[in-house]
Amino acid sequence: MNDPYETTETHLERLLGRALNSFDLPDALVEKLDSALAHASSLCSAHHSAGLHRETYRHTYLLNDGSSLTLWELVHNTGRDGARLHELYGEESEVRLAATRLCRPSSPEAERLAVDGPDGLPPMAAGPEAVPPGDRTSMDDIAAGLLAELESERTAEIDAHLALLRGLRALPPVRRPRRYFPDNSPDHARRVLRRAENTDRPREETARLLRTAFAHHITQVFGRQCQVEGGKDAGFTLYEHAFLLIDGSEMSLWEVEHTATPDGRHMCEVYEAESTAREAMELRARVL
Repeated sequence: MNDPYETTETHLERLLGRALNSFDLPDALVEKLDSALAHASSLCSAHHSAGLHRETYRHTYLLNDGSSLTLWELVHNTGRDGARLHELYGEESEVRLAATRLCRPSSPEAERLAVDGPDGLPPMAAGPEAVPPGDRTSMDDIAAGLLAELESERTAEIDAHLALLRGLRALPPVRRPRRYFPDNSPDHARRVLRRAENTDRPREETARLLRTAFAHHITQVFGRQCQVEGGKDAGFTLYEHAFLLIDGSEMSLWEVEHTATPDGRHMCEVYEAESTAREAMELRARVL
């Protein structure tokens, strides 16, 4: 699940991009995640049966103010032809409720989740029905003790990891170098601005400055397929077009490509600030 070389920014983009319900997360929570400096992930529970494969993951983020924030991810195979689906929640109680809904109402797994939540141990191969009735209470006590021990170990591991990362905050920030390419950059800037359809796109002053660009670099910052208002499917992609100007300064254009249009056609919008571009994507997802 974890890539040791994956940045926190890339990890969040991947997590939010694949979640079916990422647009249901509170705006305040998503805004806090924009300031995440580092992350730690752990598997909390796993249930595999003939009809259901379900895992719950906890993703903890260190924010730039020294606080931490947790996202709970539910992964299950209830998609078409057994496809794996991903859901995200800001509260543990919410992911517990979502996990319960995946089970048949009368199944032993549903009864266990109603009492213990999704952090319980995976069911034994023989199933709870094979345990003699007189032994079930003692087995529940043993399971509860093991769960408490596992939870303590997970919490200690994440806390230690976050403490280490907080210490790293004292180090000076490292700027990721760009690899600029001198490939007719003024014309590239002109084409990006020309295809922008938003009324608040950059104006002539920005275009004039970009005529002095002699190199540029393109980065895909964000990509997501999701359902927008009205249940329609739409895709959103955010690109940063970074330009190196003749005086040595840098300037970026932020391009949003999406299909959140009434007829589903492809549309491009261009902004001077990343925050404005992200706000535009959220708006398009709500007003369609």
